[in-house]
Amino acid sequence: MIKIDKLSYNSKLRYENAEEKFSFAIITLLICVFSRSFDISLIVLVTTGVLTTFKGKVPVLTYIKFLLVPLAFLFLSTIAIIFQISSVPLDLFYIKISDFYITSSKASVLYALNLILTSLSAVSCLYFLSFTTTLTDIISVLNRLKCPKLLTELMLLIYRFIFVLLDTAQMISISQKTRLGNRNYKTSVKAFALLISNLMIKAVKRSQSLYIAMQARCYNDSINVLSKRIKPKPKVIFLIVLFDGFLLMFSLWRKFF
Repeated sequence: MIKIDKLSYNSKLRYENAEEKFSFAIITLLICVFSRSFDISLIVLVTTGVLTTFKGKVPVLTYIKFLLVPLAFLFLSTIAIIFQISSVPLDLFYIKISDFYITSSKASVLYALNLILTSLSAVSCLYFLSFTTTLTDIISVLNRLKCPKLLTELMLLIYRFIFVLLDTAQMISISQKTRLGNRNYKTSVKAFALLISNLMIKAVKRSQSLYIAMQARCYNDSINVLSKRIKPKPKVIFLIVLFDGFLLMFSLWRKFF
């Protein structure tokens, strides 16, 4: 199992009602994205982080490492917003090159920081759902919301085939290492090229074997997943409504007043 799958199965919030966690994550994400407020994004980021690490017992360092992945992409994507090429210098700083300036303004830096924080807060909402809820529980929620059966089954199959692909790549890599296929840079490059070229072939063969195994177990083009239905807690529902209601009211107040 991949790391996220292990965290979701070992989370202390795993056996909480899945609809409550799903509703909290999605509604909070939508409010955060549509408000695009620095204050709301910060509140959401801290709240989801505390729930994931302290309530869900996800290791803090692991959670931070997962946050650093989208953060790196966000910094790279906002470089074009912060730095501009202009014929006139802006108020923050500038570097003159010939007749043009590489420059930046305070407004563009603030906008980039707000964009980074908003995106990171939205990702933290999805992390909260992923780290505390298994995929089978999420699919059960989607089925109750009348999501198309084809879509949920594709989600489950693709998710399963990710494990098949990773496991196949790991087996090929171990086989190459035992044969000293990465003893230097040249052999490492060659081994990596062979791994990529053989990975798809072996993964397709294993997926076919998996499909044959499903047919042997009376697969009839419909995947039925058993999930334990946990009763919702009125206290948790009240706290979700209170928190998201506060965010919504605060967002409207900041926007119109």
